[in-house]
Amino acid sequence: MKKIKILLLVTIVISCDGNTDSKKNKFEYKAIEKKEDVLDKNSKETFIIINSNDLMKFDQNELRVFEGQKITLTLNHTGKMSKEIMGHNFVLLKKETNLNDFAQRAMLARENEYIPDGNETIAYTKMIGGGESDTIIFTAPEKGSYTYICTFPGHYGLMRGVLIVS
Repeated sequence: MKKIKILLLVTIVISCDGNTDSKKNKFEYKAIEKKEDVLDKNSKETFIIINSNDLMKFDQNELRVFEGQKITLTLNHTGKMSKEIMGHNFVLLKKETNLNDFAQRAMLARENEYIPDGNETIAYTKMIGGGESDTIIFTAPEKGSYTYICTFPGHYGLMRGVLIVS
């Protein structure tokens, strides 16, 4: 009986030799390095992606570009609601534009996707709903800070940011 116990113990030790190369799946987790956007004043073009959602938020509230650069800006709506219920756009205003006055007039401009008549914008996307995107191309204005908003009624209070042109 003592020989059987010893034989059983040796068998167990041999079968559990710590070899991890058996048929078990191995998982390896690697840290993904996030690359920061680096502004290059010598670049003639800048690409910007802004995401919006059903919680009335832009994922960025500060954008930086250089004067005279060609800007290709894409607005994504990552939510699910339609543009009639939770529409979003990106509207870049000129420096001298009165934000509250513009936003109040925008709420009444439903037939024009909430862009009021006048010459107060530099660029804007169309109004989009959940799952949609729109891309615009414009030239960065002169140095300074410019406000951008969503003009869907009631959104500009939360959905705004600043484009800083160096």
